[in-house]
Amino acid sequence: MTTTEARDVFAADWAQWHRQKEARLADPHGFLAVTSLNWLSREPQRFPDAPGGWSTGPDGVVVELADGEELVVDGVTVRGRHAFGVVPERGGSTAVWGDAVIEVAKRGGHDIVRPRHPDNPLRTAFAGTPAYPPHPRWRVTGRYVPFDAPRPTTVGAAVDGLEHVYDAPGRIEFELDGQQFALTAFPGHAPGELMVLFTDATSGLTTYAANRSLRAVPDTDGSVVLDFNRATNLPCAYTDLATCPLPPAENRLPIAVEAGEQTPHERGIR
Repeated sequence: MTTTEARDVFAADWAQWHRQKEARLADPHGFLAVTSLNWLSREPQRFPDAPGGWSTGPDGVVVELADGEELVVDGVTVRGRHAFGVVPERGGSTAVWGDAVIEVAKRGGHDIVRPRHPDNPLRTAFAGTPAYPPHPRWRVTGRYVPFDAPRPTTVGAAVDGLEHVYDAPGRIEFELDGQQFALTAFPGHAPGELMVLFTDATSGLTTYAANRSLRAVPDTDGSVVLDFNRATNLPCAYTDLATCPLPPAENRLPIAVEAGEQTPHERGIR
């Protein structure tokens, strides 16, 4: 395979990955469908984009549905009072209401309700996320160095005053353009996967100011690929109705990583 053919294959693989990522984002009940972010308290509250009165307490989240209101939870239609129970941090569940989905979750120690409606204008007008053209130079192999024990790491959030705490299992050391760097890694969504949050010299210029995210899976020998071409925006890049974590201070790269997703059209350049 010639160098040109290899570049074409690399670009095609990236394009397929990005199409799949965009499809998940624009799913009828994906994050672009979120219409409100509601913080629950002991006092029942009603919201215009969800049925029922919602509250939380020591036994978890409860909804009180009025006459004529109903939700479908785990395939079962519920009416009246329904207890969702205690929601774990960064966990959650959903209930179906017509063509909408009501997300019940816990973020930063707070129970929240986020309705997701397919006809939300943010979703229906979505035209895709701009990104740098993929280039192999931004795909580097580093080394995963686990900590002796996971380190509780507190980071800020897209919502003022909110904090997230992650048990960081280690860091990823790598070289780029002749310079040595290290990024603290957090647990990913899948077993064995790591999530790396970072900013760089493009942040706030061509890329979203607050954060971008990379997924990485270390091999058994500790080697790990960081493909900055696949640096993605978190939901907070598209909407203020997200509680995304910010990178730890040590993950602010001093170089310009001109790879991966750029600032969404929905935000404009800031």
